[in-house]
Amino acid sequence: MKIFHVDAFTPEPFGGNPAGVCILSHPKVDAWMQRVAAEMNLSETAFLIRAADGYSLRWFTPMVEVDLCGHGTLASAHILWQEGLAARDEKITFHTRSGVLTCTQDGEWVGLDFPATPDVEVAPPEGIAEALGAVPLYVGVSRSDYIIEVDSEETVRGLTPDYDKILGLPVRGVIVTSRATSDEFDFVSRFFAPAVGVNEDPVTGSAHCCLGPFWGRRLGRESLIARQVSRRGGVVKVRLAGDRVHLFGQAVTVMKGEMVV
Repeated sequence: MKIFHVDAFTPEPFGGNPAGVCILSHPKVDAWMQRVAAEMNLSETAFLIRAADGYSLRWFTPMVEVDLCGHGTLASAHILWQEGLAARDEKITFHTRSGVLTCTQDGEWVGLDFPATPDVEVAPPEGIAEALGAVPLYVGVSRSDYIIEVDSEETVRGLTPDYDKILGLPVRGVIVTSRATSDEFDFVSRFFAPAVGVNEDPVTGSAHCCLGPFWGRRLGRESLIARQVSRRGGVVKVRLAGDRVHLFGQAVTVMKGEMVV
């Protein structure tokens, strides 16, 4: 079985969000995949197996299986094209816990067709300001996460969250966002998800399924460019399409090898 280490949402190695990609020749039990993900110790490891009309795709953090993973999907499509398992002009279909997802080539970018997960406004949960170290301007909740708007990019970049307090919230994670300072980007964000074993995710495709509709409403636009301002950082292009969100990112392979156990 071949296994790869891919940096996603970046055109250069050692940036973006690293993902493991494991191409399976036959099905494996969940416990084995979870142990491989723990061994890889990346925010997610993707497991692919050929299906009749595409690929079955699952994603595991070092602790749990997750329902949706943008950078793991981007990394998986990148590897299938790189290894000649899919033609460069072929749309790749993935069957996942979040339904059917597709990936296409768009020049140097990979396009991902994902479900939109818009938020609804809610009262700030108790202790959220203390957990983040910042006062929210807005709090919403999507299917999986809280989304918190703060006053500036400087505030987003300067956050030093209390992960134990975030862990007590009844969500997968917390998205923190603001308008971008630079004209190059429309908004910035960071994402914290200690509940799934990832204190801070470097670049989170699934969070942009919420961020896209959120900033689309505010800015009155369907096409947006975002930067996730984690330590590694990465760029996500977002295009709104009704109940779907099209995300675009780049990827680079850093390592590849074979499983020997």
